[in-house]
Amino acid sequence: MTMHTYETDIVAWANEQARLVRTGQFELLDLEHIAEEIEDVGKSEQRELASRMAVLLCHLLKWQYQPARQGASRQATIKTQRDRIKRRLNRTPSLKNCLNDSDWWADAWDDARDATEKETGVSYEKFPGQCPWTAENILSDNWFPQLFDNH
Repeated sequence: MTMHTYETDIVAWANEQARLVRTGQFELLDLEHIAEEIEDVGKSEQRELASRMAVLLCHLLKWQYQPARQGASRQATIKTQRDRIKRRLNRTPSLKNCLNDSDWWADAWDDARDATEKETGVSYEKFPGQCPWTAENILSDNWFPQLFDNH
């Protein structure tokens, strides 16, 4: 039996660790790296949720800052993103903790501002420094942001 190391071939290592678990050879497991990988799964789920939220926030910003382009297509895109986020939150309820994490929101909002600037040409600085909407509004099927009053 060849022992693969975590550092040299993570895929072979993962397959070997799974085989060791299935065959009850627990004393041979690389527990420290297994623990790291399990933690990384959670972080990956959080990043995926943040990415989906940034896409939704970007579309909401475009809705707000490009009122002439508001229409059924953009509305459908927003609905799709909301549905995907809600499904992910239902499948992994502990991800709802992200919605209470100001750093998580800051990252998602910054990503949304970046993407919106690239896609619309509207300057990053025109958007609020932090998300002005509540999670409840953002995920609400019938809520859409209104134009900011520039006066």
